[in-house]
Amino acid sequence: MRTLLVTGGAGFIGGNFVHYVLDAADVRVVNLDLLTYAGNLDTLADLRDNPRHVFVQGDIADRALVSQLLAEHEVDAVVNFAAESHVDRSIDGPGEFIQTNVVGTFNLLDCAREHWAKRSGGARDRFRFLHVSTDEVYGSLGPTGLFTETTAYAPNSPYSASKAASDHLVRAWFHTYGLPVVTTNCSNNYGPYQFPEKLIPLMILKAQRGEPLPIYGDGGNIRDWLYVMDHCRAIWRVLEAGAPGEVYNVGGNSERTNLEVVDTLCALLDELLPDALHRPHTELKSFVPDRPGHDRRYAIDATKLKRELGWEPRETFESGMRRTVTWYLENPAWCQRVMDGSYLGERLGAAAS
Repeated sequence: MRTLLVTGGAGFIGGNFVHYVLDAADVRVVNLDLLTYAGNLDTLADLRDNPRHVFVQGDIADRALVSQLLAEHEVDAVVNFAAESHVDRSIDGPGEFIQTNVVGTFNLLDCAREHWAKRSGGARDRFRFLHVSTDEVYGSLGPTGLFTETTAYAPNSPYSASKAASDHLVRAWFHTYGLPVVTTNCSNNYGPYQFPEKLIPLMILKAQRGEPLPIYGDGGNIRDWLYVMDHCRAIWRVLEAGAPGEVYNVGGNSERTNLEVVDTLCALLDELLPDALHRPHTELKSFVPDRPGHDRRYAIDATKLKRELGWEPRETFESGMRRTVTWYLENPAWCQRVMDGSYLGERLGAAAS
């Protein structure tokens, strides 16, 4: 039975991946998470009695802890989700992003290199380090074109710059030391367990309370939306069959403007949570000053992942959004517990403007 060290496994994408892989494969998961505001044990509540899941609270920058976990559990692969990930927060406080995303990734890589070097035979050959990154490292697209694995990096926010730096470290540990790494760069994820600072869960929760739905600028910023479980399937497929040193882009083939996303949410909420006075939820839309340095458009070309590893998304934007809205409406207790008072839905990242 393979043992995975999953970092950031109490967060949004990491938590969904832990659930997915424990259901899909005969593996053990050692789940390392610092439990910052975006990492929540409530996401893992149904795994408390699962003998194949071990949770450890700790920092990926803690060299002694990471080395101990790799050795003690004879880890066969590291899947690195651990990251500060919200662009608006990176504008307000970039230091934490540098510490976690750059310094933390360096520590994971170097500990993994030492662990891998001590292995022998098939155990050494099977070891993998999978680094989960973002399409934001590529910068902003014009009205046409797609990001590919060879697109030049041009990060525009403290968050994307920190992720770009971590991607370069991963590449360097492969070319310099031979560590068998793979990197995935994904488009915007949505789905269950996403902390309500991000667009989709924030809009759902504000709409439930009858509060204005703040849309940056003219609402025309475009993202390629990827349902989180489709992303989890892609990560597992890359871990199984991806070639060491390679990069794989993961996209949902679902480009939408922010305004289109909010309108879709409003239509679903009109159906699933009708207003007592029968008012359409679109009446709650409110346009606010744009985010500083807001990239206009992202779009992923996932052809390589489909061609080489046979992956493609199963959910359409419409089906994934319906699943997402339904989950948030059916899980108010999770939302209430994670909104612990440190974040109450206020706008972040406005100071720079």
